[in-house]
Formats: sequence, C-alpha cells, structure tokens
Amino acid sequence: MDHPYSSFCDDFYVNLRVGSQLALPNGRETVLHFFEQLQRAYPTMCRFRKGDGAEYSIEEDRAANMYRWVSLESTRLSAGHVNPPDVATALKLHHLLLDIAPHQLGISPLELDYIDVLFGFDLEFAGNHDEIIAESLYENSPLSALLEIEGARPVDFQPTTVVALSDDVRLQARVDVVTRTSGHQVRSGNFGEDVISVYLIVRRFWDDLPKRSLTDVFADLAQRAEQLAESHVLPRIVRPIGSAIASRS
Repeated sequence: MDHPYSSFCDDFYVNLRVGSQLALPNGRETVLHFFEQLQRAYPTMCRFRKGDGAEYSIEEDRAANMYRWVSLESTRLSAGHVNPPDVATALKLHHLLLDIAPHQLGISPLELDYIDVLFGFDLEFAGNHDEIIAESLYENSPLSALLEIEGARPVDFQPTTVVALSDDVRLQARVDVVTRTSGHQVRSGNFGEDVISVYLIVRRFWDDLPKRSLTDVFADLAQRAEQLAESHVLPRIVRPIGSAIASRS
C-alpha cells in the first residue's frame, strides 16, 4: 500500500509528541489499563514492551509496510503511524490518544510543556548522504564555501531551521535534515543501506495555557504541518534530495 507522498520519498510517517514538566504515571495498573484502551481500538497493536526505566510502548508488527506505535516515557507521550494511506488516517490514532490520555494518565493542562506534530520523510540512499545534501540544498549557497577547498569532502551537512509562526513565538515550525553517513564510511567508500530523513515539526509551547482542548490544538498543528509540507518542504527540500539521489542511479 502506497502512502500519500510515495512519489517524493520511500517512507512517510506522522508522529505526535506531548511533553510534560512532571513525571507521567508509571504504575503497573495505570500503564496496562492505558495500553489496553488503545488495543481495544487497534487490536493489531499487540507488541507490548518495557524499556529502560519508566518507558513503555505498544506497537503493530514493524515488518509490515504500515504500522502504528505508542510510547509512554517519564515525561513524554509519543505516537506514530508509519506509511498511512492518508494523513487523516494517521491522525485518528493521535486524536484517540489525546482523548484518553487526560483521563487514563491524569495529564493536566497545567503541567504541559509542549505538543507537536512531526511529518517525517525518509529517502533511501546507499552512498554519502552529506554529499547528496550538499548537492541538493547547498549548491550556490555561501554555506558551501568550504567545499571550494581542493580535496574537501562533505562529512556533516545536516541543516536545521526554526521559525516562529506567532507573535508570542510559542508556535514554531522546524525542519531537520538528518544524514546517517559516518566518517569511516567516507574513508572506506563502503556505505550502508540507510535513509536520509527530513523532519517537519510544528510545535506549540503551552506557557500561556490555551483555553482549548488538546485535540483542538493538535488538529490545528496537523493542518498547518500538512500545508507547510505540501507548499514548502516537499517541493523545496524533499524533492531536490530525491532528484539528487535519482541522478546517482
């Protein structure tokens, strides 16, 4: 099953993250009841795991092309839907989570630090990731000046940009380009089968305690993220990276 941006990238996912200033509940009964509620809605989410410390997760089979996951950490609640058929389907899991979390986990708006949505785009490339980013995003930019040095080779081209979308600076959009090429791979010329990731994150800091529900705030964040993805990130960041990869094949 293709995801909605399969013409741009190999994998696409929509993640939710809710950050708290206080420790979230980690008692056995509370944790199990919370994940059981999720499993009732999504019976295929049956792989329950306890990580290091107060970290718990439940997910579908990751061997499938499409899967969902939810993670409860000490001060953060996260979820994701990988390769959904459309954005609206991915958001159903996140809205359910925000509906039940205040009751099941006792999350209060008073303790919230932030809520954000992440649109992730992965592009497979078995080569020098940083070289691809230098070629596709830095060409003719003053930031590529060091590449003019004879023999210079890209080893760390991972741009991050953050902008405020509101006058109070509490609503922000961020783009991260993440490469996974090591110095050893550049020296040896042996590159693994890995992905270049582009993350678009739209985050709302909760400092002024918005008089709106978590689900309403998140719906606005998701709508803005989808608009930014289609108007800016996909055509001007993801597509050029994909074109540079295609030129090497």
